[in-house]
Amino acid sequence: MIKRINCWSGPRNISTALMYSFRERHDTTVVDEPLYAHYLRVTGRDHPGRDQVLNAQNPDGEAVVRDVLLGSYDSPVVFFKQMAHHLVELNEDFLAATTNILLTRDPRDMLPSLAVQLPDATLADTGLENQVRLLHSILEHGKQPVVIDSGVLLEDPESSLNSLCERVGIEPNKQMLSWATGPKPEDGVWARFWYQNVHGSTGFDRRLPSSRSVPSDLVSVLDEAIGLFDQLIEFA
Repeated sequence: MIKRINCWSGPRNISTALMYSFRERHDTTVVDEPLYAHYLRVTGRDHPGRDQVLNAQNPDGEAVVRDVLLGSYDSPVVFFKQMAHHLVELNEDFLAATTNILLTRDPRDMLPSLAVQLPDATLADTGLENQVRLLHSILEHGKQPVVIDSGVLLEDPESSLNSLCERVGIEPNKQMLSWATGPKPEDGVWARFWYQNVHGSTGFDRRLPSSRSVPSDLVSVLDEAIGLFDQLIEFA
């Protein structure tokens, strides 16, 4: 049986680095944001590279669930890097057939970075609302949520990855700690807009606190985001 892992992240949460980490495992296939085109079609959001994404991916979310998320793979593990805000207007029954983890980051560090690409960012763009909704759904089904604080992962990658692997039922692997620089074949067409930093990395480099401040028109978003982040971090 295939172990299907959905990593539901917000943007600028080192989710691409975590995907690259799982890519280093010989038993794992990685898939980059398979619901991105679906999200853009449904919401009409104007993201960098919107037309390229819509042309490169199937924008029919139900078909993506059937053919990609629940599709056939040669590897025993499949890691789907997902943005939590992409989970819109879909039948979510497929979640029961997958292992779902939540990757979060302190909004005080995340929002200034997000605002560079999305100056008109809203609370929905952070993915935090969907992450909290998924958190409560997991709890309601009597399961223990797997929440990763990206700050902790960057501070101690080896221990964090070992713990994550154990929680999702796969063997820890030291190969997950590093990767080669540069783009990866699995990168989505949006990589040129979002992945510059991770393409220069070879592992989980500890980050200093962001030197950017939250734009004044996003202060109200920050206040709401912190409240949602605090709910998630209780389980990290």
